[in-house]
Amino acid sequence: MVTYPEAHILDVVGPLEVLTGATYFLPEGQAPYAVTVVASNAGPVQTTSGISVTAHRAFVDAIRDDDPIDTLIVSGGHGTMTALEDTALLDFVRQAAARSRRIVSICTGAMVLAEIGLLDGRRATTHWWWCPILEKRYPAVNVDRDAIFVRDGDIWTSAGVTAGMDLALALVEMDFGHDIALQVARYNVMYMMRPGGQSQFSAHLVAQRAEDPAINATLAYILANPGDPLTVTALAARAGLSERTFARRFKGETELTPAAYVEAVRVQSARVTLETTTRGVEQVALQTGFQNAERMRRAFQRHLGVSATEYRERFRGSQSAATLIRDGPG
Repeated sequence: MVTYPEAHILDVVGPLEVLTGATYFLPEGQAPYAVTVVASNAGPVQTTSGISVTAHRAFVDAIRDDDPIDTLIVSGGHGTMTALEDTALLDFVRQAAARSRRIVSICTGAMVLAEIGLLDGRRATTHWWWCPILEKRYPAVNVDRDAIFVRDGDIWTSAGVTAGMDLALALVEMDFGHDIALQVARYNVMYMMRPGGQSQFSAHLVAQRAEDPAINATLAYILANPGDPLTVTALAARAGLSERTFARRFKGETELTPAAYVEAVRVQSARVTLETTTRGVEQVALQTGFQNAERMRRAFQRHLGVSATEYRERFRGSQSAATLIRDGPG
């Protein structure tokens, strides 16, 4: 794990908690991850929260190693732009990447990978706030502004903060299988194992940024009533606007058409129902406004890349969340 002053502490410890958490669920004889944190100097490195993390080794010492690295991770945070001027950091990442099985960036750590050319011609993501900066500064990178994490060959990039934990879970799943990853997610009380293609933007976040009172009230109504007939005609009437004015103001506030937002809300509502109940897929589709399971399946494919049935299966492990190894953490 590469870190530097003013990195975001969750970009460092979040993925590491997920990776090291796999230790408690691995079968006997299967080796867990061994973690080394590297920075300009060994010792404390202050993060944006004011809390320090401890680097085990300095770049200048770690760069002398020639042992292969399984996973090289570069953290992100407000200190990234300064880190881009740290030649020792860039040299270490460049040389370490050449002997790594896979290379990972968390949040703005993608800027470091782009700075040394590792993302040229590749698809990548970062925190939504920084995506335009990544695009402008490194035009050779194919920036995906929406995904929570992206894998392009042996290079993985993630959006900000908790998305780094989602990426780490994907690494655990790749290395040890779905059941182990799901148990790690449950142990960390993570809401779910989110697929990388999931959007960085939830329907609730979109609603929170709306300033137009009529549109804001409409968004709240849609969130509370996804199963209702939410046509443009019905929503415009509720807002007291003509359909044309409503559609224009709605898109101006949310950057989405009313139909696109309604579908996103219904997918979000259906996901929660699929995860937390045993209701049949057809029943869930009716409850959340899709009318039938086939329409819901197509919406899930558009938004998440899997069907509703596959989505439910993905978040059902074969073992109980309480299946910790004996003498595991209490």
